[in-house]
Amino acid sequence: MVSRATLLVFLLPWTVLVTAEEAMGQTSANEDIEELVVSVRATVKTDHLAALQARVLDEESIRRSNALHPNEVFNEVPGVWVSRGSGQEHLTAIRSGVLTGAGACGAYLLLENGIPVRPTSFCNVNGLFEVNTEQASAIEVVRGPVSSRYGGNALHGAINVVTLQDASPSFIEAQIGSYGLAQARVKLGNQQVGFTGHTTRVDGWRDDTGFSQTKVNAQMQQNLGAWQGSHTLALTSLDQETGGYVVGQDSYKDDQQRFRNPNPEAYRKASSFRYGGHFRKGRLVVAPYVRSSEMDFLMHFLPGQPVEKNSQRSAGVLSQLTHEAERFALSVGFQAELVDAELSEIQEKPTTGSAFLVATRPQGTHYDFSVDAFHLGVFHDARFRARDKLELKYRVRMESANYRYNNKHLDGRTRDDGTSCGFGGCLYTRPADREDEFLNVSMQVGFESELGSGLMFHGVFGTGFRPPQIAELYRLQSGQDVADIESERLDGIELGLTRDAGNRLLQLALYSERSRNLIIRDAEGFNQSSGAVNSHGLELHVSQELGVRHHVNFSWTLASHRYGFTQNLARRETITEGNHVDTAPRQLGSLGWRMAITENATAGVKITRIGSYYLDAANSAQYPGHTVVKGFGRWQLNDAWEIQLHVQNLLDAKYADRADLSFGNVRYFPAMPRNAQLRLKHQF
Repeated sequence: MVSRATLLVFLLPWTVLVTAEEAMGQTSANEDIEELVVSVRATVKTDHLAALQARVLDEESIRRSNALHPNEVFNEVPGVWVSRGSGQEHLTAIRSGVLTGAGACGAYLLLENGIPVRPTSFCNVNGLFEVNTEQASAIEVVRGPVSSRYGGNALHGAINVVTLQDASPSFIEAQIGSYGLAQARVKLGNQQVGFTGHTTRVDGWRDDTGFSQTKVNAQMQQNLGAWQGSHTLALTSLDQETGGYVVGQDSYKDDQQRFRNPNPEAYRKASSFRYGGHFRKGRLVVAPYVRSSEMDFLMHFLPGQPVEKNSQRSAGVLSQLTHEAERFALSVGFQAELVDAELSEIQEKPTTGSAFLVATRPQGTHYDFSVDAFHLGVFHDARFRARDKLELKYRVRMESANYRYNNKHLDGRTRDDGTSCGFGGCLYTRPADREDEFLNVSMQVGFESELGSGLMFHGVFGTGFRPPQIAELYRLQSGQDVADIESERLDGIELGLTRDAGNRLLQLALYSERSRNLIIRDAEGFNQSSGAVNSHGLELHVSQELGVRHHVNFSWTLASHRYGFTQNLARRETITEGNHVDTAPRQLGSLGWRMAITENATAGVKITRIGSYYLDAANSAQYPGHTVVKGFGRWQLNDAWEIQLHVQNLLDAKYADRADLSFGNVRYFPAMPRNAQLRLKHQF
C-alpha cells in the first residue's frame, strides 16, 4: 500500500509542471533553458551551486591518461581517491575516507549522461566498471552534498560520465602491454549516429588474477516532430579472476608474497545494460531510461566463502521545465523510478576453522530475497542576478523511497532445514516480509560573484542524504529482526575561487562538512544509524601553459576526517570520538608535466602522491603512503597514424594500492610493478 507521503511526492511534480507551463505560456519557445543533466550533445554545464567546485575532465585528458583502471582517471581530481582493488575492483572516496560495507556505494552517485547508473536503493561498490570511463567525452566530478540536484546517494558527491559523442574523427586502436595486456578500441560515426567500444584481456601480474572486459556505447540523434532528442545504449561485461589480500606487516614489499594470490578460487562476473533518452521541446526536457544488471561473485573474504548473486531491473523518467528571464531563471522537475531487485547468498561448502565459525556459518542458503522499490522525487531551483556581477541561487528537492521486501527463504536465523545453530544461533538473519519508506528533503543556497580579471568567488551551503540500501535493511545478522535505521545525512559549507584565463585555470575550495546517521554494524552485529564524521579540507587545482611547449597540471588536497561519536563495533573494533577516520589520507596530490618536443611529438611525466593514513578506527596502525611516477610519449606519424607509449610505476616502487587492519592482521592489495603499454591508432 502506497503511503500518503509517497502519493504527495508523486502528485506534486505533475501539479507543479502543469501550473508552471500555464504560467510560462507567453514566453518564447526559443528561449535558452538550463540543461537537465547534459545537453543533447556532449557538453557539460558546471553550476557552482550544484557542483560544489566541480572538476571536469575533458576527452583529451581522459585519452592521455590511457587508463586501464578507474584509479588512473581520477587521481588528478582534488578530494577524490578511487583506490584500486584486484582487477577492476575499486572503492571510492569523495571528500571522505575510503568507504566500505554494504552501503558504502550509496555515499556518492554515479551517473551516465546525467542518468543514475543504478537505482538509489541498489548501488554497486565497484560501480565504475559498469561505465565506459575509458572512452568518455567528458567526466564531471562533483564534490560535496548535491542530493538537491541529483537525489538520493549524492551524499558526498557525484560522478557524471558523458558518453555522447562530438564530431571528432572515427578511429581504431590496438594496444599491447605487460602481463598479457591486449586491447582493441573503436570509435565510428558522427553526431547523428555513433558507436564506441573496447575489449580488454589481461593475464594479471599476480597468480590467477586475469580478467576480460568489454564496454560498448551507441547513440543516435533523432528529431520527433517538435522534439529534439537522442537515444543512448550502454553494455558492459566483466569476467575476472580475483586476487585476495596479502597478510602481514609490509608484505606488499616481499617478492615472495606480493606476486601470489591467496585466493585463486575467487572470481567476479558482471554484466549491465542501459538505455537512456534525452528529449527537448522548447522549455521542457524529458529523459526516460531503462537499466538492468547482474553480478555473481565468490565472497572469498568471508569464512565459508559463500557465493552472492544479485540482479536488478529498473526504469524511470527525469523531467524538467525551465523559464528564463533577463535577471532570473526558475525550473521545476521530477524523477520517478521503479525497481525490481534480487539477491541471494549461498554457501556451497562447509565452513572450516574454529568451532564457533563452523557452528554459526552453516552450509546452504544464507539469504534469498527480492525487493520492489519505488522512488519519486520533485525538485525546484532558481537563480537571480542581484547585481551585474552577483548571482544568488537555491535548489530544493523532496524524495520518497518505498521498499517492498519479500523473503523467499525461512524467516529468522536458522539453518536450511529450520534447525538452530549452536553458540546462540546462526550468524545470518532473514527478516520477515515487510515494507519500508523513507522521505527526505535536501537543499542548497549560495552565491557566485565576479571579482574582476576573470576571477569568480562562490559560496554555498548544502545538505545531502542517502536512504538505506537494500542490503543494509534486509541482509541482517545476529538475530536482528528489523533494521530500524534512518537515512544518512550530510551538511556542508564551501567557499571557493575559480579563474579560467584560457591558458591558465585555477580552482581553490575550502570546505567543512558533518555527516550524521551513519549506518554502522555495532558490537552485537546490529545495523544502526548512530555514526557521525566531521570533515574539513582545502583543495587546489592549477592548470598552466608555460610558453608554447610546456604544460603543468597540479592538484593537491589537505583534509581532516574525524569520527564524531564513540562506540564499539563489530569485528572487535572501537571508535573513539576525535579519532581519524581509517583509510582517509590527510594529503592527496598529483603533478603532471608534458612538453611538445616537436610539432608531432609530445612527452611527459605524472607524479601521484597518496599520503599516510590509519588502517583502523582505533588508529592503532598506519600505512606510510606512497609516491608513484608515470611516463608517457606520443608520436603523430602522419594525419592517419599515431603511436603512444605509457610506462606505469616508472621507478618500480613497491607500494600498496590499499591497506587495512582486520582482526588484528595488517593486509594489503600490493601494487603492480613497472609495466608498459604500446598503443597504435589509425584515424579515418
